[in-house]
Amino acid sequence: MKTIGIIGAGQMGSGIAHVIALAGYRVRLSDLSADRLAEAVAAIDKNMSRQVSKEKITQAAKDAAIALISTDVSYDAFGDCDLVIEAATENEAVKREIFKTLVPKVKPDTILATNTSSISITRLAASTDRPGKFIGMHFMNPVPVMQLIELIRGIATDEDTFSKVRDLSIALGKTVAVSEDFPAFIVNRILLPMINEAIYTLYEGVGSVTAIDTAMKLGANHPMGPLELADFIGLDTCLSIMQVLHDGLSDSKYRPCPLLVKYVEAGWLGRKSGRGFYDYRGEKPVPTR
Repeated sequence: MKTIGIIGAGQMGSGIAHVIALAGYRVRLSDLSADRLAEAVAAIDKNMSRQVSKEKITQAAKDAAIALISTDVSYDAFGDCDLVIEAATENEAVKREIFKTLVPKVKPDTILATNTSSISITRLAASTDRPGKFIGMHFMNPVPVMQLIELIRGIATDEDTFSKVRDLSIALGKTVAVSEDFPAFIVNRILLPMINEAIYTLYEGVGSVTAIDTAMKLGANHPMGPLELADFIGLDTCLSIMQVLHDGLSDSKYRPCPLLVKYVEAGWLGRKSGRGFYDYRGEKPVPTR
């Protein structure tokens, strides 16, 4: 692989572009808005500068990586890509539409990957013209820091596709965990019900936001409390994953907490919207309950 396309220039897409460019691959980054693309490149530049200041990479490595990134609002930029990774919002209808539009723009042998954190790889692959060349490539957030990539084969994913994407993941300096194609895979199958349970604990008045997060940080040695983590992930994403688990496994233990639903309905989505279980609009975060 030499050239890799990325659809979506949000936090995940820009993070994926960051690590791929640093590994020496050409990156074609696409989003609906030229302004969003400019913001993404600026964020990548800033994050790489932070790595230079911490002596994790050299200035020369940063300059070379930035030079490898090009941006375009059109999928026409993906014509020479060996792999295209979709990193759009966690919504199956949106992802299907993206792949429908993308397929005519890429080479017949281009591998397609999705960064979905919960949606069926088999189902998404079936919406394309190449189920054998389709795979789940779930990066963790923040991508430049987190070491794991979950690789998920759909039922039709061929061995050559899996091998090439696994080799790329290792070349990016990541560790691979292979998951079967079940709702939410491994990490979120375990993590999101824990976060949902923390929200129920708040909803039922067992503890306050501060008490719950402090208890899990100091009592379970978690680096971040579950409600703080939910805000970091995005409460809309948390709700989407819980809905995928509930719908896909038909088990009441995956029912999204009504308080999570209420926060999302209010537009309180966590850090990205300024309010979630904490209010981020002041000098430091303050619990909202």
